[in-house]
Amino acid sequence: MAPSTTRDVLAATAAAHPGREAYVHGDRRVTYAELERMSMGTAATLIGLGVGRHDVVVLMLPSGIDFAAWYLGALRIGATTSAINQRLGDPERASILRRTTPVVTIAADPTAIPADAPSGTVLTPAAFAEAYATAGVEEPALEPGDPACIVWTSGTTGDPKGAVYDHARLAAISRNMGELTSEGDRRLVSLPFAHVGYMTRIWDELAHATTLVLTGEPWSPAETLRLLRDERITVGTGVPTQWELVLAHPDLAITDCSALRICGIGGSAVAPDLVRRMRETLGCPVMNRYTSTEAGVTTGTRLGDPDDVVAETVGRPAPGLELRLVADDRDVAPGEVGEIVVRSPMVMAGYWHDPDLTATVLDPEGWLRTGDLGRLDDRGDLRIVGRLKEMYIRGGYNVYPAEVEHVLADHPGVGRVAVVGVPAPVIGEVGVAFVVPADPAEPPSLEALRSWCHDRIADYKAPDRLRIVEGLPVTSMMKVDKRALAARAEEDS
Repeated sequence: MAPSTTRDVLAATAAAHPGREAYVHGDRRVTYAELERMSMGTAATLIGLGVGRHDVVVLMLPSGIDFAAWYLGALRIGATTSAINQRLGDPERASILRRTTPVVTIAADPTAIPADAPSGTVLTPAAFAEAYATAGVEEPALEPGDPACIVWTSGTTGDPKGAVYDHARLAAISRNMGELTSEGDRRLVSLPFAHVGYMTRIWDELAHATTLVLTGEPWSPAETLRLLRDERITVGTGVPTQWELVLAHPDLAITDCSALRICGIGGSAVAPDLVRRMRETLGCPVMNRYTSTEAGVTTGTRLGDPDDVVAETVGRPAPGLELRLVADDRDVAPGEVGEIVVRSPMVMAGYWHDPDLTATVLDPEGWLRTGDLGRLDDRGDLRIVGRLKEMYIRGGYNVYPAEVEHVLADHPGVGRVAVVGVPAPVIGEVGVAFVVPADPAEPPSLEALRSWCHDRIADYKAPDRLRIVEGLPVTSMMKVDKRALAARAEEDS
């Protein structure tokens, strides 16, 4: 009988692979048999504290084995887990706690709980060992439609929005992960656990008896290379900047990467040269994937795709997903830019207790408006050109920052880049490129970057201004904070 809830998947994997490592984090290791026992203890502890089916448990924990044990304990009893990213500020944490009114909050640091926010019973790490040793108790019957988790957006445009996923949606995501997952993988993880990339992938990781190896904080290329070698990593994941630093590190020359089956890349503009060097140096295929907090799984490149396809597109829709590009309430013609609209069993159930907000992005027929803009090329691969809210109009022409970033990212003098639009007299808006140079001693000039763009895209898309910076600000979800950059650009005007 196929498993119908995450609890069933964990039980099946613990029985089939009791000695296989589930998590490796620093000096701590836990097998699947141990993880199941820990989750039984956390489940019993939560029941003892009055947590019932559909109640909310909030995790204010760093990524790691403790996070996994409490998340799985909550899933065992039909509770809904709301994880709060460690990087969120007091107002954002308070907003989430007020909207979820948890029965229990599990906090690494109880002083991080805003004083005026409801938190229920607060558990700290001092109670973890006793919880893990607690004997299991009778657990309630569960349904696939029970809410499993609330995944919060990063809150750059107001209060974070909470996307709700149930067990059935977690199962659908697992069925559509494709080539990025395989039985017995050892996956290197640098994303925070309070992220759609972990919260909604837990079914898939359990189902494939995956070992998650955490890079730790702060992230470093030396530690990443050590883990690739010593932990025999089969799936490497990271953003372009991380892979650039890995490839440039001297330890690469003494690192055996032969266990790598595949590497995933994404999160910002990717240079084709980086993809080529990753393939050649790491000796494995590279894939680029795209999704959003609300969409679960959307598109991805395939094994064997050329370097330029992996770098410049996010591939084709997952098998279980329908995709449309829409502008002015109509489907656009092939090659035209439109908002990416998707429908699938992986899409969120809705925003937590907010039907009005849900209705602004999810229609009655199940179509989700992502807010991202893209176009399909001749191969049917999706090219992301920007966010609907980030598009700017220069002299009557629409400019999509992601498209410009992809071009600039391939310039040899550019390490990282982000483009924003700012108001300008007469012409309406202009583009400002924030560039982290590949070599700080020789930053590229605006003229050089504009010339580079003119040879590759329409002249009006080339940036009008250049800001050389040491780094790009990021949100709590590790995405470039365009809102902060736009404010900085306007101040500099």
